[in-house]
Amino acid sequence: MNLFPAIDLYEGKAVRLVKGDYAQMTVYSEHPEELGMEFCCAGAQYLHTVDLEGAKDGTTPNLAVVEKLVATSGLKVQVGGGIRNPEIVRRYLDAGVHRVIIGTAAVTAPSFLQEMVDRYGEKIAVGVDVRDGMAAIRGWQEKSALTCDALFQRLTEAGVQTVICTDISKDGMLAGPNMEMYRSLSEKYSVRLIASGGVTTLEDVKKLRDMHLYGAILGKAIYTGAIDLAAAVLACQGVL
Repeated sequence: MNLFPAIDLYEGKAVRLVKGDYAQMTVYSEHPEELGMEFCCAGAQYLHTVDLEGAKDGTTPNLAVVEKLVATSGLKVQVGGGIRNPEIVRRYLDAGVHRVIIGTAAVTAPSFLQEMVDRYGEKIAVGVDVRDGMAAIRGWQEKSALTCDALFQRLTEAGVQTVICTDISKDGMLAGPNMEMYRSLSEKYSVRLIASGGVTTLEDVKKLRDMHLYGAILGKAIYTGAIDLAAAVLACQGVL
């Protein structure tokens, strides 16, 4: 299993939210590129980034920060947040981003998603954010009319290869991930599934690994010291 330490960006800084609530924001670093290099030194190979401003309004205010992360971290960077038109996708890929994550537009504009998957293949991933069993959109601020399962079915039919799935109720709570949801999704759908939200302990990492998921995202647990990134990388590799 692959580990994806996370850097959420807001006004050029590395921050974390609680359950996607912008009113509950903690700034962890004013220099995200330094965090990227630290993650690389700890043994990580990938980096998960989200432009929180872009997620709300569909812009790319933190593009320059993402470019710096790509250039300096030594990590394969995947990025999401506000990616709702072909120009933004192209801009990120031109910047050297490894994988672009489409979220809101996967729900609201399926033809756009299909066009991007047809054009860029595995470079396109989808973020499925779940609140009370329904897919949430626009930076988790709205609940759509699609169930999680209905969206996964749509993504499978579109040929999406990688899906990052977040249980919003678990995000930033350090209370453990929704294991049953990930077990069910991994059994039903043949996508590369990345678990996100609530991964807090080495035991969490090992349980997700043993489900044979493609990856897991580590966020707040790294910043608070609840989990050691280097140990989590080893756990993903089966060393611990």
